[in-house]
Amino acid sequence: MPRVKGCWLPDELDYDVGRQLWYRERADGLVEVGITAVAAAMAGRIFAVTTKRVGRKLAANEACAVCESGKVVGAARIAFPAEVTAVNEALMDAPEAINHDPYGAAWLVVVRPDDWPMAKGGLTPGTAVAEPYAALMEGEGFDGCDDAHSLRP
Repeated sequence: MPRVKGCWLPDELDYDVGRQLWYRERADGLVEVGITAVAAAMAGRIFAVTTKRVGRKLAANEACAVCESGKVVGAARIAFPAEVTAVNEALMDAPEAINHDPYGAAWLVVVRPDDWPMAKGGLTPGTAVAEPYAALMEGEGFDGCDDAHSLRP
């Protein structure tokens, strides 16, 4: 399980490093989407999350959600065409969960990809994500997650 500059990045997920999103394939063929611990730590305390509605068709690079913190208002842009099948209503009521549990309770949306095998081919598997994230963090001048924001259970 990669840990880059104190930030946890689970092996079992796929990542879009440039957009700072993670993807978890479910047994039913749908895919959960969320923001990474790195993105959460860089943003600071998240105080608002707004997602697209169920049934919304998304193009590649279209926002599936918007997250707001004291530092940034950022669009979570999906890497591939998909349809939103579920939204995390609990997260909209308690957006700070992103800062504490980005890979569990703080998923943003569940989507039905138009072509998951093709989409997955463009993502970085968790087992290979450490180097790209180290480079991203270096390029952003981000020192990493401290103990309070290591975001690992």
